[in-house]
Amino acid sequence: MGLWETLTGRTRPKQANLDSLFLVPSAAVTLQTAAGLVPTGDGAVCFRAVAGPAFQQVRDDVVRLLDDDPDAPDVRLSTDEFGYTWLVAHREPDDVSGLCTDLHAVNTALEEQGFGSGLLCSVVPFADTAGRRVGLVYLYKQGTFYPFAPTGAQARDNLLEIQVRDLLAAELPVEKELSRWMALWGAPGL
Repeated sequence: MGLWETLTGRTRPKQANLDSLFLVPSAAVTLQTAAGLVPTGDGAVCFRAVAGPAFQQVRDDVVRLLDDDPDAPDVRLSTDEFGYTWLVAHREPDDVSGLCTDLHAVNTALEEQGFGSGLLCSVVPFADTAGRRVGLVYLYKQGTFYPFAPTGAQARDNLLEIQVRDLLAAELPVEKELSRWMALWGAPGL
């Protein structure tokens, strides 16, 4: 902490490390072998849309970039009840590496065009044969991951979230502050 931060009582926010998304494929192997959770093939980037033609152009360019690549996934846009936009990508469930590359590309494109402040998170969902679902959520502004396991409308499986956190603590930068483990009700794929 520097002198200015000490005097004002503020710290600089941790910078996003989008390359952390490339740690998810190895974490997926751990989740599958240790907990029976397998990737669903879906992934999403959540961001706050900005009014204006510049943002619309960047959003359209990102979708076009992914649509024009024959190896890229199917993508769609949706808006949740809180006004956040989700760019949802789908690949074969066994192509977690490709999915993470796509999520990285979307985040990077928005960041490079000056819209990084609107990025909220990226999510890679997993499920097991019993119907449990858990998303690995990457918090853009913190540069960390946390698990989110919804069980229904406004309910979550805290025990599963803690188990996943403990399983992946050595593989991913896990968010230590539980107060930052936001509930992502209605997130695509969850």
